[in-house]
Amino acid sequence: MSRNYKFWDQSKPYFITYAVVDWIDVFTRREYKDILVDSLQYCIDKKGLIVYAWCFMSNHVHLIIGTEQEKMQDIVRDMKKFTSKEICKAIKENTEESRKCWMLALFLKAGTSNSNNEKYQFWQQHNQPIELDNAKIIEQKVDYIHENPVKAGWVNEPWQYIYSSALAYSGKEGLLPITKAE
Repeated sequence: MSRNYKFWDQSKPYFITYAVVDWIDVFTRREYKDILVDSLQYCIDKKGLIVYAWCFMSNHVHLIIGTEQEKMQDIVRDMKKFTSKEICKAIKENTEESRKCWMLALFLKAGTSNSNNEKYQFWQQHNQPIELDNAKIIEQKVDYIHENPVKAGWVNEPWQYIYSSALAYSGKEGLLPITKAE
């Protein structure tokens, strides 16, 4: 694995992105995004995850994270494994999900072609962590994350999108506690 795809220095924040297999737009429903929120909150409370910035898009997640306890790669691995199972379960149980059979078939196809999976593969394998070693780079990544929903045309201002840390950066309380990047 390339050096660019590892968490080398656990004392530094990292920008990571992980996406749904085949870039499927799963996160168009609030209940699926709420599973991600709950999982991040658990990792903050129980695993020492530090969240500097975050945003959930329709088919991928952007995070700037650090850690105080467990290794970042372990936290991210466990979070992806847990959310994969919970979101697939929520899709199966959602009687209003018109895309259920189509999505589950794609997750099953991806899962059977990868021996790391028990059944479904929800997330793509990589996270592409980028070490953020100075304030200018951190600020650029925070701005990039917060501008995503604006560029997608979902909101006019970053702080209007609740599934992002932009609200917290604007001085209001967001869905998750964050540590402002400096």
